[in-house]
Amino acid sequence: MANCIRCGRQLPALTLGKKICQWCVQHEAAQRGEEGDDAVQPVMAAPWVQREGSVSLTQVILGANVMVFIAMAITMVLQGAPSLDFTGQLMVHFGANFGPYTLSGQWWRLLTYMFLHGGFFHIAMNMWCLWNLGALCESLYGRFTYAAIYLITGVAGGLASVGWNPSVLSVGASGAIFGLTGALIASFYLGEFSLSGISIKGTLSSLLFFAGFSLFLGKVVPGIDNACHVGGLVSGLILGALIAVAAPERDKPIARIGILLFVVVLLAGSAVGVYRWRGSGQRFGMMDAQRNIDRMIGEFQKKVQQNPQDPSAHYALARAYFSKGQFPEGENELKRVLDLQPQNIKARRDLGAAYLSQSQPKEAHAEFANWLTQEPNNAEAHVWLGMALSAEQNPDAAIDQYETALKLDPQVEGVYYKIGIAQAQLKKYDDAIASYLKERGQTGDDPDLEDALADAYQAKGMQQQAQDARNKAGQLKGQNTD
Repeated sequence: MANCIRCGRQLPALTLGKKICQWCVQHEAAQRGEEGDDAVQPVMAAPWVQREGSVSLTQVILGANVMVFIAMAITMVLQGAPSLDFTGQLMVHFGANFGPYTLSGQWWRLLTYMFLHGGFFHIAMNMWCLWNLGALCESLYGRFTYAAIYLITGVAGGLASVGWNPSVLSVGASGAIFGLTGALIASFYLGEFSLSGISIKGTLSSLLFFAGFSLFLGKVVPGIDNACHVGGLVSGLILGALIAVAAPERDKPIARIGILLFVVVLLAGSAVGVYRWRGSGQRFGMMDAQRNIDRMIGEFQKKVQQNPQDPSAHYALARAYFSKGQFPEGENELKRVLDLQPQNIKARRDLGAAYLSQSQPKEAHAEFANWLTQEPNNAEAHVWLGMALSAEQNPDAAIDQYETALKLDPQVEGVYYKIGIAQAQLKKYDDAIASYLKERGQTGDDPDLEDALADAYQAKGMQQQAQDARNKAGQLKGQNTD
């Protein structure tokens, strides 16, 4: 079926040549004063009214964002972290936009980053904006054009972000949302729709206010990726203007496809420019580091083959494996070291730490307990055992180990932070806050410490203190959310 070129409503079957629906014909006549005061405007559903039982593309995109958020939250819970403010490491793992990776060949991050969010408040705000803007944009452009605008402007926003500051991690759907905003602004200003002039003016004013206020907020509030916002908005304005002027009709897809391909080519050219400007140093730095690690592994493997009874060669090989993220291989080498030298404290500590990083707290507990058997007065060993106990969901025993460590060495760093984590597990939030503040006074500012402090304040209902701590954590991390 053909669609009305004014409002997008489906025209009756077997409509030949007639491109404007009955509603628009009478509506425009009334605006010109050609209809009498007693004329009855036919009742027809607005084009953006969803048909019963249908699923909009906006709902699909929103659902994809929520599903990724749930997957990240589950991962955090499995790692023993109660907060829904995700770490930079986790966001990079899920596909965040980060210069050293994106500009080193992982260009897919310019797509994946727009489905990731840094926390609950972040995704809640973005999905609220998407729900309101997406429905209008989908109704005016149709699903295909709407999807293309969303993805193209999201990529443009990510490219602007990594070009402006390649060392800052960026996540969020706001680049694409600003792209929709820009497209709607251009279309309402240049295009023709079945809305009255008053309605268009009101909607256009709201869009302009939203864009202006959001950019101002990004300027004054730390941690907001305004480069991504500007990139999405500008690319959306370009797309919306081209479509409104050159291809307003939905039933002429070739013209729209041509416009979309033209903008994609412009975007590809911009990516080449950003790569030449920012990427070469990032790319070659990572390649050199990777080559160095591979070369080290090869050299240490030769030493182990030449002298399999040399514990230092096995230990060096284990460290090289860990540098490359090959934990099972590294653990096997450390076990070999302990077979040759059961009293090797460094190997036992590193093996326990590897177990802990791989969510194997029981195995880590055993290694740290063996360490304490050899050195019962080693404060560091008590701290590590406390961490294993905390990971085993035994915070009371963990606190005992931390307090023992403080008695042995009052200056040991990070212990008050770990005590606070255990106290938070026990829901002793006043004690946790006091411990975090002691840690801040002893070691200074730290983003993880501020995140933990924010969680404790939140649990106590101290909203302002929690927000202040989160803002400080964002500044310390140097991370941008868009």
